[in-house]
Amino acid sequence: MYNVTSLKAEEFISDEEIQATLAYADANKDNVALIDEIIAKAKERKGLTHREASVLLACEIPEKIDEVYTLAEQLKKDYYGNRIVLFAPLYLSNYCVNGCVYCPYHAKNKHIARKKLTQEEIVKEVTALQDMGHKRLAIEAGEDPVNNPIEYILECIHTIYSIKHKNGAIRRVNVNIAATTVENYRKLKEAEIGTYILFQETYHKKSYETLHPTGPKHDYAYHTEAMDRAMEGGIDDVGLGVLFGLEMYRYEFAGLLMHAEHLEAVHGVGPHTISVPRIKHADDIDPSVFDNGISDDIFAKICALIRISVPYTGMIISTRESQAVRERVLPLGVSQISGASRTSVGGYAEPETEEDVTSAQFDVSDQRTLDEVVNWLMKMDYIPSFCTACYREGRTGDRFMSLCKNMQILNCCHPNALMTLKEYLEDYASEETKKIGMALIERELENIPNPKVQRIAREHIHDISEGKRDFRF
Repeated sequence: MYNVTSLKAEEFISDEEIQATLAYADANKDNVALIDEIIAKAKERKGLTHREASVLLACEIPEKIDEVYTLAEQLKKDYYGNRIVLFAPLYLSNYCVNGCVYCPYHAKNKHIARKKLTQEEIVKEVTALQDMGHKRLAIEAGEDPVNNPIEYILECIHTIYSIKHKNGAIRRVNVNIAATTVENYRKLKEAEIGTYILFQETYHKKSYETLHPTGPKHDYAYHTEAMDRAMEGGIDDVGLGVLFGLEMYRYEFAGLLMHAEHLEAVHGVGPHTISVPRIKHADDIDPSVFDNGISDDIFAKICALIRISVPYTGMIISTRESQAVRERVLPLGVSQISGASRTSVGGYAEPETEEDVTSAQFDVSDQRTLDEVVNWLMKMDYIPSFCTACYREGRTGDRFMSLCKNMQILNCCHPNALMTLKEYLEDYASEETKKIGMALIERELENIPNPKVQRIAREHIHDISEGKRDFRF
């Protein structure tokens, strides 16, 4: 049944293949010669297959796991440098017709506050986000063809891009909405979205159908094949993810990598990003009900193995995770994080209070302000990046992957990150953050290897001090 180039979900995510993979991993988890061979392949920056990576996930030999962590840190530096891209989610509506048992937006929940932002409310929300310093949003909405039709999503995108407040602008809108048609994906592409994101939740078909008992999301094949339809519709940057805690993590890990392999084999480009959310407490959701939760140690191991298996793919950690957990996995391969997030519908212009009936999808673990997050990153020698240059310059899909695989980040993304950080420091930062940031920028300019690029970057950074904005390579 397994066929990586098939367009049928049950063939490119074959249960039989995953079960065979897990058995192979169990049989070889102490096979030092094979493990060394797999790690050596990863060191050549060739990535790993789902079987090879599954062997390392099953392996519990401490010194071998340490090798994986060391390699993951090196590959993160090689492909992404010390940049961390920042974004924020914007929940447009939590009306939903699905019955997902792990999400408080499920149709039977009569307690949660149902909300849908008007275009006027979106203007207020986006203005508040711009006043924090955000340049990149991920919009979210429940699946409801009456309340949240594609026309509503497209109108919201148009509104978001149109808002310019002081020096603020949202330069990139990623979209995380339910699986849809090729025609609708074309409409999203025409609306100039960034990445289309859709979490699989679980790749285990039987569990998937149990967890999604009612609503259009119950259709496993339609959901799992969504990325193929998105790419057929012209969207070449897509983001994968599973919700760890719903099913056994080793099964999900193998399925996630198989999905990445499928996209590469069929479309010539793998996922732009992979997200690794863990199930968290929400309005009427108790995560302890799901008995497949993973420890922080396993979570870190998964992050490291994703990095060495698909080294060219960005990895996202949201505010579902605490500051301590995020600090632990940042060096292991994470390239994007959210900051100052609200998972309620709206909530930036007028945050929900404890007296309000919540509209949030899940509880936020890291509740720091964006300035605190930027400050924290720089104190660890990361460059907080608000860059969106590649998407506006057409460096998406295979064009971005080529740039990344050839490790040209220091000559392109690195200076772009410094220039957008300079914008943030000038327009939004506290005095302490600005002081730390200016010193960081001066140090990091010296790391740009191309003298011409370094000179131009310095000139642009000076021009930003003079009031000019939006430079990019």
